[in-house]
Order: sequence, then C-alpha cells, then structure tokens
Amino acid sequence: MISSPHNEKLKLVRKLRERKHRDAEGLFATEGEDLIEAGLAAGAQPSFLLSAAGSGLGGEEVEPELLAEVSTLGSGTRAIGVWPLAWASEAKPPCVYLHGVADPGNVGAIVRSAHALLGGTVVFGPECADPFGPKAVRASMGSVFAQPLLRAGIEATPRPRVALVAHGGAGLGELAGVATVCLGAERAGLPAEALDACDVEVTIPLRPGAAESLNVAAATAIVCERLSSPAMREAAD
Repeated sequence: MISSPHNEKLKLVRKLRERKHRDAEGLFATEGEDLIEAGLAAGAQPSFLLSAAGSGLGGEEVEPELLAEVSTLGSGTRAIGVWPLAWASEAKPPCVYLHGVADPGNVGAIVRSAHALLGGTVVFGPECADPFGPKAVRASMGSVFAQPLLRAGIEATPRPRVALVAHGGAGLGELAGVATVCLGAERAGLPAEALDACDVEVTIPLRPGAAESLNVAAATAIVCERLSSPAMREAAD
C-alpha cells in the first residue's frame, strides 16, 4: 500500500497534469474507473494503475486521502491509470483537422464525435489543446484510447479538403467525397494559410435571427454525422 505523499508514482501523476511533462514522459493519466475500463476495452496497456485502499478496483492500493490529493477532480477519485501516449503515424481519411482549437473540453468532445461517427484520424495542428490532458480525456469519455490522433500540419492531411467557415461558404452537399474537414478556433476561424490549403469552403446553415454561430464541437459533430450517413457515402461513390 502506498502511504507516503513522496511516492514516485504519485509524484509522476502530479507531473502529468502538465503538457510538457506528458510529452517528456510519453505518458498521460486518467481518473475514474470508467476511463480505466475504456482503456482496457480498447486494448491499451497501462503503465500502472492506482486505486483507493478498500475499493477493490485493482492495481496498487493507495491511502484514499493521498489519491484525492493528486486528483484534478474536486470530488477526488477512486482510481487513476497511467498510460503511454498513443499518437498515429499518418492521417487516414476521413480526417478532421483542427487549428487553434484551444479549449480542452471542445477537443475531447470532437474526439468523441469522430470516434462515434467517423473513424479516420483527428489531426491536431498548431495551438490546439492536448487531447491527452485531463479535461480533454474526460470530455472524450475514453475515446482517446480508440480514435486515432495525430499531431501534424494541414499539409499532412489528404485532399480534397473542406474548410468549415461560419459564413459565406457553400452548402453541406459539398462534403460528398471529402477526405479532410478543417476547423479553426471559434472566434478566429481558420487562418489564411489553412484556407488556402483547402479546396472548398462550407457553412452550416443556421436559422435567420438565431445564434450567429455554432460551438466548434457541435459543428464538428454535425459534419461527422453528414460524412458518416449512408446518403453521403452513396453520393461519394
């Protein structure tokens, strides 16, 4: 049983809250038994598992107050898993490319939508939140274990590419046959160099007089559903 706050595994869990340490160690942490189950179900092999003493959740037992101290959750946690980072080596279509999507909750939700509806690869360009950060992992509901993820620039994604823009783009019918859908930050959108690398711009139509735009995660979910629908696949054939 781990009973010292100076235990090396607890120190590592604390360090993995920060992106620089996740990159340096090649590891990330999850909190809660649901995420551990998701990782194991996806075939991921944990570096180690920790659980609160007496919980019966397996792994190495830790005094509950010590586990709560290293948790990023306000309510603490009963189980923590530490896992190797798993980045894809190439972008396989259908791809979702993100540029400047800095909110980890949005990043995690996008990973979850892509896993549920699309497959392919989610590609993280410059200034994106880390999908293996605590908030993004929780928002993905474990999809980070099964959905291929890649860090790369837009040039690494296959063509044809569609840029999703808030206003002035073509209709969603232009998504037929697309290999990569590109999305930017909610306020700034895609930068000029990313737009130049795309073949067409598409806008999701909104009700007149309603909200001016959609949350980037919601917009991605709509596009993923369109790309995954039987009608869209038939149009691409």
